[in-house]
Amino acid sequence: MPQNIRIKNILNKTKRRDPWFLEDYTINPYSGCSFNCLYCYVPGNKYGIHIEDKLSIKSNAAEVLDRQLNARAKKNQYGIILLSSATDPYLHFEKTEKITRDLLKVILKYKFPVHIITKSDLIIRDFDILKEIENAAILPDDLQNKLDRKVFITFSFSNLNDEIAKIFEPGATPPSRRLSVLKETLQNGFFSGVSLMPLLPHITDTGENLDFMFKTFCDAGIRYIFPASLTLFGNTTSDSKTLIFKTVEKHYPHLMDKYRKFFLNSYEMPTYYREALRVKTKELCRKYDLKRGILDYD
Repeated sequence: MPQNIRIKNILNKTKRRDPWFLEDYTINPYSGCSFNCLYCYVPGNKYGIHIEDKLSIKSNAAEVLDRQLNARAKKNQYGIILLSSATDPYLHFEKTEKITRDLLKVILKYKFPVHIITKSDLIIRDFDILKEIENAAILPDDLQNKLDRKVFITFSFSNLNDEIAKIFEPGATPPSRRLSVLKETLQNGFFSGVSLMPLLPHITDTGENLDFMFKTFCDAGIRYIFPASLTLFGNTTSDSKTLIFKTVEKHYPHLMDKYRKFFLNSYEMPTYYREALRVKTKELCRKYDLKRGILDYD
């Protein structure tokens, strides 16, 4: 069970806006994650240093955010808030705790735009508040001529196969259900797309599977896609590199030598692989008329 903690800050100002996610601020309603995605970049990475060891609910999150956004709004420091950068804003206990919903109410109060990234179907519950944010939010000055939307909802996928998902992301909403909710999100008029990361080498990144996923997402009506390769960090028992290696050895033993070579001297895939994937996904974006990112960043 998660523990309750009290915090002093929850709104983090980014050093620079990511060209894909467009975040100016990040918020993490929870510390830790119950989805248990083995490839998660947080464990073993510098971003995990300040994360609680246990799953934690930030019980005073809305109160703290109200104070911080009030100060930012008074200075006209509007920017896109990303929910979330180091966890999912719709973990299982969000259904009863409603921390994310309370945070969205504060975000609406101060008229900040928001970008939500999730693997969960619970986001449907908050469509009412998100529609109000879409109508009321104020974009930062430098994006007002580039964007005409204020709410961005990105569903995270590494594949569309429920059986593979059970192996690599055992606590998350199954991809089949996630895809259904993505379609419902688009039908409700939201500006929505897919974070297709990480693609798993020789498991979900084959040419045939990539084409299938891009076509499926295109048919659903997504507006943008973020395709990216696998990164692995750390060497302790709970770090992503250790977990992925152990899982590949168990379920895909014929790939074990390849994975060892891929990550022998780096936390990311070799340059030749990343470039080939970039070229392939760019071709698929052209084929299916999809933007690589909200602003079509290459």
